[in-house]
Amino acid sequence: MSTDSDGQPHPQQAHGPDGAAVLLQALEGAAAAIYCLSGSGRTEWANASARGLGGGLDQVPPVDGRPLPSVAAEVTATGLAEILRGPLGEGGPAVTVVVRALPVAGEIGALVILEHDGAAPWPAPAAHAVEAAQSSLLPPFLPMLPDLALAGSYHQATSIRAAGGDWYDAVPLGDGRLALVVGDAVGHGVPAAGAMSRLRGAMRSTALRDPEPPAVLADLDAFATLMDDVEGASVFYGVLDSTTGHLSYTTAGHPAPLAVGSDGTASFLPVTPRPPLGSLPDSGTPVHEYVLEQGATLVLFSNGALAGAGEDWSHAFDRLVAASREVLGRPGAGDPATASTLAVDIAELVRPPQDSPDDVAVLVAHRRAASLQPLRLDLLAVPASLPGIRRRLGAWLAELGINENDRVGVMAAVGEACANAAEHAYRGTEPGPMSVRAHVDADGVLTVSVHDDGTWRPPDHDPGDRGRGLLIMRQLVDGVALDDRDGTTVTLTVRLRHAPDDEPAPGGGAEGTTIVVDRSGERPVVRAAGPVDEADAEQLRIRLLEASHGGTARVELDLEAVTLFSSAAVRVVLAVARIARDEGWRLVVHAAERGVTRHVLEVSGLGGLVDLR
Repeated sequence: MSTDSDGQPHPQQAHGPDGAAVLLQALEGAAAAIYCLSGSGRTEWANASARGLGGGLDQVPPVDGRPLPSVAAEVTATGLAEILRGPLGEGGPAVTVVVRALPVAGEIGALVILEHDGAAPWPAPAAHAVEAAQSSLLPPFLPMLPDLALAGSYHQATSIRAAGGDWYDAVPLGDGRLALVVGDAVGHGVPAAGAMSRLRGAMRSTALRDPEPPAVLADLDAFATLMDDVEGASVFYGVLDSTTGHLSYTTAGHPAPLAVGSDGTASFLPVTPRPPLGSLPDSGTPVHEYVLEQGATLVLFSNGALAGAGEDWSHAFDRLVAASREVLGRPGAGDPATASTLAVDIAELVRPPQDSPDDVAVLVAHRRAASLQPLRLDLLAVPASLPGIRRRLGAWLAELGINENDRVGVMAAVGEACANAAEHAYRGTEPGPMSVRAHVDADGVLTVSVHDDGTWRPPDHDPGDRGRGLLIMRQLVDGVALDDRDGTTVTLTVRLRHAPDDEPAPGGGAEGTTIVVDRSGERPVVRAAGPVDEADAEQLRIRLLEASHGGTARVELDLEAVTLFSSAAVRVVLAVARIARDEGWRLVVHAAERGVTRHVLEVSGLGGLVDLR
């Protein structure tokens, strides 16, 4: 990457297939606060440092007495760059600001780079920056098990001075067992989030070696005595067997968990008082046992769930019981498709309606009243059987509560396996039987097998548009195995998981985002609109692979209506473009002339891999 005469990066010089991803990653992590503004002055993109200052120029103090929005408006109107040097706000650190014109969405916008001149620290980050730091260190996914529905939620305190440090985790241990943890690190803000992250890492490392409560608590105690910012943290730690409901648990300076029965009865589990981590070495590890009945729910929470109730703590416990009963008593509360919102709903009801004096972390484990029965389909291996398979498999996956991206991938991969059996298994003979079996094991691994009694025929060395079924399936699921010893069996596997705080939303992760496949033309077109962030990038990948049959058929990508294209989305386009190249075709990508999305794609060096139109 080269620089202009003012020393700022000149992005047009970034080359290579991963150029855009590298560029965006570098800008995101830069010490300087970087903003990209539209012609109307709206902040279209801001890096981490900029978001820490407030995310938008209207929230950043003036520089040398000049409001940055007015400076950006002048640059947008005249096209002439400006450089400011002076204090940020009143008595703030000395900064240098470069504002220059930049084409954005077909009009003249502005690039703003705000950088330190000295060693003084930036102003304290905004509250949402603390929440972003805290949330980024919590588990990005929770496992999906056939016998247990998990939900996690983190809500930040109203005041930034009280935010940070509360956390939860769920660690798969194998054979249907999970380590469930909720804790509260000492302090607040980004330092507390850092302490929480170290404590969570230490817990996972120990739990994967020896998950029993005495071993884990002893190691966390020893760890806390060596780390000043971890000492004094409270924690609940338990090991739950999802198949039997047996729970073995311990606490250190942490309130007792709540168990809510299927009939609405609620009780706090017994705990033995014990000092927080590292506070008093050799405090022992009092372990308790409990059996979570089928249909019952375990509610784990941080200290913040009991805050804001005045001097009488019984009111706080009563409020938690009432909130849990209300949420868990709703129709379908334990259904897989809706269980992911349980922790969110409980946390919302527990928090005070106005100011929340402390963070709230909630982890909910609902033991289902009955496991989902395996799917068994036996049909004739003919094309006419395929629609019925899609309908019944789709309904079974919906009952399982699988997320949209996994559902689309599984449906497309199973459809390909069944189509191969219907077309090739009994070629030259009378059609024979085809069976589809699907189940989820105790650790949340979905397995789907497609079997026929025909003869497996390896694809030609160059099969053209045909014979690429295994390639397609491998692009869509985690694992594909082929067994041709007794007929042909194709086995597909996917490890199920869901994001905490998620509500089912086919439209994607960001508000206003849509990613759909348009099949009305000569070839499929994947159309994206709105901001395509990291959460939406996976949906974009699935839709592209679905529409292109795993990369074996031509497809186009329409990004004309995209308002933000993240580095994760760039990686998806690069990956699909490489698959297309290996398969002998080029991905056509439509992006607005002089728009930011097109600019990002151009600087990534995609010109050699895709047709930009």
